[in-house]
Amino acid sequence: RKRPLVPEDRKASKAADRAAVTEQRLKMRQAMDTGDEKYLPARDKGPVRRYVRDFVDARLSIGMLAMPMMIVVLVLTFINDPQWRIIANLVLWGFVVVVILDSVLMAWQLRRAIRAKFGDKDAKGHAWYATMRSVQLPFMRMPKPKTTLFKYPV
Repeated sequence: RKRPLVPEDRKASKAADRAAVTEQRLKMRQAMDTGDEKYLPARDKGPVRRYVRDFVDARLSIGMLAMPMMIVVLVLTFINDPQWRIIANLVLWGFVVVVILDSVLMAWQLRRAIRAKFGDKDAKGHAWYATMRSVQLPFMRMPKPKTTLFKYPV
């Protein structure tokens, strides 16, 4: 039963390892698209995280407008008038404050909903995950959204 530690054909071994890694990545990518729990990364696994994703995807959040707003502010900063730059900065910081308030409100609502469905022990540690998901545009979210707007999970 003795075998060499190094394979006889190293090129073939490397190619097989590379193919296995590529196949595993493809499975994980498909899981992110379909929401298959078996191949999801650890941060996305579990019924509570699925509930958090569905809750965020059903909610119309102001954070979704963050990327388009940044582009608008960037364009406004190229205007040569100093007043426009000040206005762009004020709009940007005002928007950041509104997004933070919206995220705090969402985290509070989410914590209440998780406590009602799963109990107290699962209610903590999901606010940042939900906030980061709510700031992304819906078509860019991974795993892909399974619900539509205003169809909250039960």
